[in-house]
Amino acid sequence: MEANRAIPSRVYDILKWLGLIVLPALALFVSTVGPAWGWTHVDAIVTTLNALGILAGALIGVSAIKQRLDLAA
Repeated sequence: MEANRAIPSRVYDILKWLGLIVLPALALFVSTVGPAWGWTHVDAIVTTLNALGILAGALIGVSAIKQRLDLAA
C-alpha cells in the first residue's frame, strides 16, 4: 500500500500530527501568551503557524486523494 501514496507513510503520519495537533496548538499558545509577554510580531507568527498547518493538511490531502485514485484504477 506504501506505493500508492504520494508521500511515505511515516512522513504522512508526521504531517498529520503537525497539521492537526502541533501547529494549531502552537498558534493558539503564541496568540495567547505572546501579547502578555510583549512579544513582537505575534500576528505574523500566528499567521505563519496557521499557514504551515494548512500546508501540512493540503499535503496529506493530496496523498490521500492520490491513494484513492490509484486504488480505484
